[in-house]
Amino acid sequence: MIAPGVLVIASPIIMGVLFGPKAVAGLLAGEIVSGVQIAISFSNTGGAWDNAKKYIEGGQLDKNGTPFDKKSFEHQPAHEAAVIGDTVGDPLKDTSGPSINILMKLSAINSLVFGKFFLKTGFFAPGL
Repeated sequence: MIAPGVLVIASPIIMGVLFGPKAVAGLLAGEIVSGVQIAISFSNTGGAWDNAKKYIEGGQLDKNGTPFDKKSFEHQPAHEAAVIGDTVGDPLKDTSGPSINILMKLSAINSLVFGKFFLKTGFFAPGL
């Protein structure tokens, strides 16, 4: 978790110091567009995997016209796959998706804090 934290905090600072505030604005726009898409995908995917297990255990998945009964769940490949999907889906929808929002906010606040400093630097962006 240290590497992603350093990436979120250091990328606006490095971009601002090297290329100036306009480059930081572009970086933040890219983070917002890609971050929203990833967060929505994580939440939807996790919810689908979570609901697949509920669907199978609810007896709505049938094999050759006969639904699974409660006693046959544990040894069916579909149920085993759904349990694995549920194990992945729960953290994906509950933690990973919402945490992308926090990463975007942290990067934006970090850019605001160092905004005046970026105006004075921008080594590869002359004329700002």
